[in-house]
Amino acid sequence: MLYSKIIVAYDGSEHSEKALESAIKLAEQNHFSELKVIYVVPFQQMVMGGEGFLLLPSDSQNKIASAIVEKAKKAVEGLPYVNVFFKEGYPAKTILEYTDSEGGDLIVVGSRGLGAIGEFVLGSVSHNIVQHAKVPVLVVK
Repeated sequence: MLYSKIIVAYDGSEHSEKALESAIKLAEQNHFSELKVIYVVPFQQMVMGGEGFLLLPSDSQNKIASAIVEKAKKAVEGLPYVNVFFKEGYPAKTILEYTDSEGGDLIVVGSRGLGAIGEFVLGSVSHNIVQHAKVPVLVVK
């Protein structure tokens, strides 16, 4: 099956590298496929005494995000119809909302990302995407 708009969740981890490689192979099968590579800079939530605080990404997190985006741009260099960028938010929710808004017809995600401790506590981003996506999801190991 050919997909015309492929959304790739990317965080620079080994599994997301493999997800990007798989998405590139799929996009190459249909020369008109759009490939959208998204890295989400996660919000952090802190709870103190019943009060919740949302910590916005810092300048250092934004610099790291820029470096991750540059790494992905090198991987897709030379491919037509590619957009690599980052957004701030909750990763799974942001990826799902972006997919809906852009009319994505496939989400490609690695089975694990960079946040193993957060994954254990909060549930994995890939699992959340699989559970809530309205389009097919390819989870790459």
